[in-house]
Amino acid sequence: MRLVHLDLKGAAPRVSYLEQVFPLLSQLGANGVLIEYEDMFPFKGELEILRSPYAYSEEDIERIQQLAEQHKLEVVPLVQTFGHVEFILKHEKYQHLREVERFPNSFNPHVPDTLALLKTILSQVIEKHRRSTWIHIGADEVFHLGEGMDSKNWMSHNKGDVGTMYLKHIKEVLSFLTAQYWGLRVLMWDDMLRKISVGALRAPRSLLGMVALVARACPTAVPFLTKYVESGFEAVWFASAFKGTTGPAQAWTPLSYHLKNHLSWLKVMQAVPRLAPLRLQGVVLTGWQRYDHYSVLCELLPVSIPSLAICLQTLVNGGFTEEAKRKVLDVLGLESVQLEQSTCEGRGAFPGVEIYHMVEQVNGHLKESILKALEEESAIKGWFSPYHRKRQFGNPRNMESFGSKVLKLHEDWESFVRDLRTQLERIYFPDTVEEWMEENVNPYLDQLRDLVRDYR
Repeated sequence: MRLVHLDLKGAAPRVSYLEQVFPLLSQLGANGVLIEYEDMFPFKGELEILRSPYAYSEEDIERIQQLAEQHKLEVVPLVQTFGHVEFILKHEKYQHLREVERFPNSFNPHVPDTLALLKTILSQVIEKHRRSTWIHIGADEVFHLGEGMDSKNWMSHNKGDVGTMYLKHIKEVLSFLTAQYWGLRVLMWDDMLRKISVGALRAPRSLLGMVALVARACPTAVPFLTKYVESGFEAVWFASAFKGTTGPAQAWTPLSYHLKNHLSWLKVMQAVPRLAPLRLQGVVLTGWQRYDHYSVLCELLPVSIPSLAICLQTLVNGGFTEEAKRKVLDVLGLESVQLEQSTCEGRGAFPGVEIYHMVEQVNGHLKESILKALEEESAIKGWFSPYHRKRQFGNPRNMESFGSKVLKLHEDWESFVRDLRTQLERIYFPDTVEEWMEENVNPYLDQLRDLVRDYR
């Protein structure tokens, strides 16, 4: 299986955009989507507090699944069940379930309310995904586990460590899923398991046997895989990345970096047959949209579609062959791809291509052109300094020497930004548009706006 990860922790696209993207995914070789809803799920009843103001409706969730079915894509919902639960634990109502009182990252596994809440969350998500045969329970990066008083007490009374405590909670979640949803298969990230000994992993085989681990360590994954074979696991997935791993504020996707990541995974895949009975079940192409609920946005989906196309076709063809390259250019309507420069030539014909080109302009020229005008123009430095502007005086003769140039630059960028906003609004909800502008455009454009205001 080749699942494309849609991380809705930020920049969740409107369903109308997914209508355009799903056929593209299918065409490029994906056969599933891993959807991390977080606060975009239409939680009901006592859980309503978890919903974003722009959360999908129940009709949207149904439409997403119909679209997936239409394009032969399996939908796998992802529900975080241990760490990365800031969207839950930030609420006062659930604050008592934190492992460490100050941090909203991770659940305290010793409070009975934690499991009760997780059962309700899982039930609501699974009920709306009756076609799905898989669910992903997250379970990665459980920061500060073992630091809370309840955990310290548990470890001292049970002569246990963080690893056994982690496994105990995961087993409780799995017990609920096996009892309640017969035949539903479970995926989980493997990073927390890497620190746990083979002996400890072997012990709970009865339940862990139903889980397929999704390994994220690359390119040195083979030692971990050997450990999983010794622990009795039979199925493994790999998690590559097509965006969202090169910095929390990354705005432009580095193509060669993500291609290399997939080429490394292909080498690991070639080693899997030597690790029998372990078998490879699938690959998740991760596309993180935020590093966590509180961080800024990484690359927008339209910006990373060329990267996604290259990565999917690399997996399909066993390398970025001429055939893979031709298919990418064909499907995306491009003339060429420059991997090292992370650029594409040609107008492009993929969903959101206008945003792709406009973000390229913002990324490559906005900051540079404004800083050049403000910092390299000697008349501004000499006759229109912060001192002049603060006290509102200046010589009109010298001010006129840079005025028309600055006014033109301002007008051009304002007009460009209006168009960009229009394009973003077609795909994204207002909160995403606002956030992206605040983070990527306003820090530079505001400096120009202020100068023009003072000049006038």
